[in-house]
Amino acid sequence: MPWLALPYKEKHRKEQVGMVSGQVSTPAAVTCGLRLAPETRHVAGVPAVGTVARVSRTRTDIQVECLHGEQVQELTRLLFSPDGRDLCPQSLYHHSIWHKYLLKLWNKYRISNIPSLIFLDATSGKVVCRNGLLVIRDDPEGLEFPWGPKPFREVIAGPLLRNNGQSLESSSLEGSHVGVYFSAHWCPPCRSLTRVLVESYRKIKEAGQKFEIIFVSADRSEDSFKQYFSEMPWLAVPYTDEARRSRLNRLYGIQGIPTLIVLDPQGEVITRQGRVEVLNDEDCRGFPWHPKPVLELSDSNAVQLNEGPCLVLFVDSEDDGESEAAKQLIQPIAEKIIAKYKAKEEEAPLLFFVAGEDDMTDSLRDYTNLPEAAPLLTILDMSARAKYVMDVEEITPAIVEAFVNDFLAEKLKPEPI
Repeated sequence: MPWLALPYKEKHRKEQVGMVSGQVSTPAAVTCGLRLAPETRHVAGVPAVGTVARVSRTRTDIQVECLHGEQVQELTRLLFSPDGRDLCPQSLYHHSIWHKYLLKLWNKYRISNIPSLIFLDATSGKVVCRNGLLVIRDDPEGLEFPWGPKPFREVIAGPLLRNNGQSLESSSLEGSHVGVYFSAHWCPPCRSLTRVLVESYRKIKEAGQKFEIIFVSADRSEDSFKQYFSEMPWLAVPYTDEARRSRLNRLYGIQGIPTLIVLDPQGEVITRQGRVEVLNDEDCRGFPWHPKPVLELSDSNAVQLNEGPCLVLFVDSEDDGESEAAKQLIQPIAEKIIAKYKAKEEEAPLLFFVAGEDDMTDSLRDYTNLPEAAPLLTILDMSARAKYVMDVEEITPAIVEAFVNDFLAEKLKPEPI
């Protein structure tokens, strides 16, 4: 390896880096600026600094090492190795130090699979690229380093196709909302969503809205692409333009399909949860689906519970009025948190939900072993398999705000899920 490493024998330093980076699964990497000891602080002068957690060399590790080699010279990475009987992944999970700090960065950067490589600016700590593995595959010589995000208009530039063979220039998208649809024919959830999305697309167009969808294929062959695209009334990036498809994946840090990113006419992201919005809004009345501070838990949006810590307020009535009152209660706190982190150009550390009485709520209570009490205020962290519960007779805005602030300040004691 051409980068730096912590000495194997320095168990304490390795644990401290683990606490900061929150790594539990390997190989995984997050590039970040670190508060370094004086003798190593000069490292922070490079454009990107990283920590890499690993237990053993895997095929992917070796590929990453070979791609970086001597070719990317301004990227510094720090390696800490938890190899050894006393710090195997299983024991790390139950280690008293790791129990508190486990998966911090996993949640912060919404990691859903490994290996993952995220590039940050070492000075500001802001995300440069969420899909680093595609970066090093597409740019093995580091010619585009430090791989900062480019405007959508620049990334999408080039011809786009309709399923009748007609070709249009990407400039035809100007003034329109755009849905960037990452999907593939081999993926059953993708095919299910496509059928719904075709109807949504038709309704939005019939309502006179300027809206276009661009299909970015993850199909395994051009024949599969053509078969799947024949069902779609919108545009697509040509299957043969693999470089442009890859750049779009990199731009939005796509970690799974189907994914629908909705953009405003300026090319800025409105929501990354287009899939959820389409399934929840069959009449498309909420288009273009600006994010709501508080969501009502449903079958279609429950997948978001896995994206990071979520505040869930359980209410004791199937009456819509009860759920609406609960949303109004926590909405000011949610808006305050979202605005605070948006000002720092960071994602909010919590999602906010209200859960009524239905099968989904019952399943969630059973899975997380929550009491049947209502109202019940909780924070659920599925990745860390931890829950925080406040069981009081009356939930007030002051109680919710204090609960959230204590969680963010790490003053609450987690219970296992």
